[in-house]
Amino acid sequence: MTQYLAFDVGGTNLKYALLNNSGEIIEKDKTSTPTDNINNFMAKIYEIADKYVGKFEGIAICAPGKVDVQKGIVYFGGALPFLDQTNFKELLENRYHIPVGVENDGKAAGLAELWLGELKGIDNGMAVVLGTGIGGGLILNGKLVRGSHFQAGELSFMHTDSSKYGFESFVCDKGSAVSMVKKVNQAVGNQDVKDGLVAFDAIKEQNPAAVKIFKRMCREIAVLITNIQAVADLDKIVIGGGISAQPIVVEEINRQYDQLVDEVEFVKKMLTKPEIVRARFMNDANIYGALYALLLQINHEKY
Repeated sequence: MTQYLAFDVGGTNLKYALLNNSGEIIEKDKTSTPTDNINNFMAKIYEIADKYVGKFEGIAICAPGKVDVQKGIVYFGGALPFLDQTNFKELLENRYHIPVGVENDGKAAGLAELWLGELKGIDNGMAVVLGTGIGGGLILNGKLVRGSHFQAGELSFMHTDSSKYGFESFVCDKGSAVSMVKKVNQAVGNQDVKDGLVAFDAIKEQNPAAVKIFKRMCREIAVLITNIQAVADLDKIVIGGGISAQPIVVEEINRQYDQLVDEVEFVKKMLTKPEIVRARFMNDANIYGALYALLLQINHEKY
């Protein structure tokens, strides 16, 4: 089978894997993401790719920011602002003389689920990825929606509090999984504010402060889903991101959604609830999605 090298560029870790065209991971690893400048970042990409030269026939990259998939250019770069206007396609194709695909991280999660996960066979669905912000991959009529400016699915920018305007009024604040974990740890006196295990132990043990913070985040995601559903009328929404490994996350989002629509009778009658489930892929979602985007590009399929 043909093999490909896929990269998942994160603000902390640079994950990579060698996969075949059926999505089977041959080997995978990760290293710290160079965060100082583009030259050191690309040097690390080249170092990894050079180790596998002769073993892959294409390179797939998933990165934060707006991505022009036709040109292979990343804009803004999220937590890695030096990636702004980097043309990965040009840089890597010139060096390795093979096809290169570049994909946004939220959209990659949607493509992974569409290809081999919970959205396979679903005409209208979405992957909602909970992390520092909230990413999304919207699938309509079996195809990934990009939008006119490559920003469809950028859920962090949805405004959910009309009483104010500023960072706190956007869903990326109240709906942030990273922020929720931090607040729970602070509430229970844990100095390691990034410790997800301690945070969820406190939630499961019904610590009042922890439960209140957790439910508030899930309520925000439920509001987000009702807004998405009113616009897109989806069959299924899959919840991804690291915290989705905790079953209580999807359970509580479903509970909050039901409570929300119960509060307004005509909404309950008119708005059909989508199935809300945990994503199949979590840590490797972007690897699979980036590869699928490349395979579609190679096969000249519209997506």
